[in-house]
Amino acid sequence: MLEKSIFPLGDRACLVTFRPEISPAVQRKVSSLEKRLKEKGMAGIVETVPAYCSLAVYYDPLSLSYDEMLFLLEKILEDDEGVAPTEDDHVRVVEIPTLYGNDCGPDLIDVARHCGLTPEEVIERHRSRDYLVYFIGFTPGFPYLGGMDKRLKTPRLEDPRLNIPAGSVGIAGEQTGIYPVDSPGGWRIIGRTPVPLYQPVKNPPTLLEAGDYVRFVQVEREVYHRLEEEVRRGSWKPRVELRRRVEVETTLA
Repeated sequence: MLEKSIFPLGDRACLVTFRPEISPAVQRKVSSLEKRLKEKGMAGIVETVPAYCSLAVYYDPLSLSYDEMLFLLEKILEDDEGVAPTEDDHVRVVEIPTLYGNDCGPDLIDVARHCGLTPEEVIERHRSRDYLVYFIGFTPGFPYLGGMDKRLKTPRLEDPRLNIPAGSVGIAGEQTGIYPVDSPGGWRIIGRTPVPLYQPVKNPPTLLEAGDYVRFVQVEREVYHRLEEEVRRGSWKPRVELRRRVEVETTLA
């Protein structure tokens, strides 16, 4: 059983919290609650915002009272109690082609030195597993990914950069992630992808969503530039594989 609590978040939102841990089991509960709420299609629910172990539910207080929201959330949580992945429960695994090192990964050598590995070993360990998207945050489309090899744990930069190019793949502590837009940041950059993670003119505007998995695929510079051109022309299509959740979760550290 997963502990859970519901709190008011101001006068127009509720915060549902689960066990305070970063794990696929808790993330599954967060995603299930969000999915069930969307399936209800209730007028008055404005937005849902998932995090590692919580879901914020924003609502219109002129359409729904706090007591009504509380009743709805408790009913969904009660119905979902004890639900586990089934053989038919699938997740998306999205491939992220990545050019590692050199100008695209200026911190790769420092990460390798900190971890006592060669740059090639860092790349191999980083790309050798699928990563769970726990939630999207920081900037539009930024995926917080779980499941990184613990040997790659590296602290953030002491002095963050003022600008990190969109597509940069970084490491911060025990996490890895991808910068979807140019922005300041302190993550250690080990590579870059030409894949657009955030396109505001599209629906949905983000390539990834909570509950997806990411697979980094190492590419050479020639392939990177070819993919860049495909993105520019609008002909690039993401490579997505549907896999059974129970299979993918067993690969997480």
